[in-house]
Amino acid sequence: MNIVVCISSVPDTTSKINFTDNNSKFDSNGVQFVINPYDEFGLTKAMMLKEKYGGNVTVITVGDISVEPVMRKALAIGADNAVRINTSPLDSYSTASAIANYLKENEIDLIIAGKESSDYNGGAVPGMIAELMNLPFINACIGLEIENNTARLIREIDGGQEKVSTNLPCIIGGQKGLVNESDLRIPNMRGIMQARSKPLDVIEPESNENLVESNIFEKPDAKNACKLIDANNVSELISLLQNEAKVI
Repeated sequence: MNIVVCISSVPDTTSKINFTDNNSKFDSNGVQFVINPYDEFGLTKAMMLKEKYGGNVTVITVGDISVEPVMRKALAIGADNAVRINTSPLDSYSTASAIANYLKENEIDLIIAGKESSDYNGGAVPGMIAELMNLPFINACIGLEIENNTARLIREIDGGQEKVSTNLPCIIGGQKGLVNESDLRIPNMRGIMQARSKPLDVIEPESNENLVESNIFEKPDAKNACKLIDANNVSELISLLQNEAKVI
């Protein structure tokens, strides 16, 4: 079974975010980048499927050389090889198009992506890849099993869950629940050493067309300072809720 896992390099949630050029560009200075959490669930599931059925796991991303540490971590976790498409991801379409153009030339049984990235939260890339490759797409997956040439999936929907099945090849958008958090894998020393010798192929994109342009970024409003009230001072609490918060 040939499995491809789409990987995004995203800022760690503890990083302080800033912008440059009149708030038109993201400032990556001093930012720690990690594997997109949704993609990490997908990578772990891919490793489980490989261990059960055999095959090969490839991780793929779109980005410049700065994303390679994240790719090496994916290799250390257990992926067999990695592919970096050497261009900056300008928008969801340019990212999906670059990945789809590469995958069309390869025999793939299953593509696993995160349902969205934790930086821009667009949630569009896996669906676009499916459209460009004419593949079935199942999003918000929290369960996946393979039987012969059929994928049996559980996905979250409003108010519940839905069980679906489709023939391979297909693409899924995974999320928390696809595997248990306790099953997520941390690279060990052996994996880190092996990752150094695993192939990380760098290829040039066929095109770099983008359909969206970001003009300006804005941070959310700063939270108001927290006021602590003595537990015995009920009258002050009521006064603040009534006169300042105006919730009573």
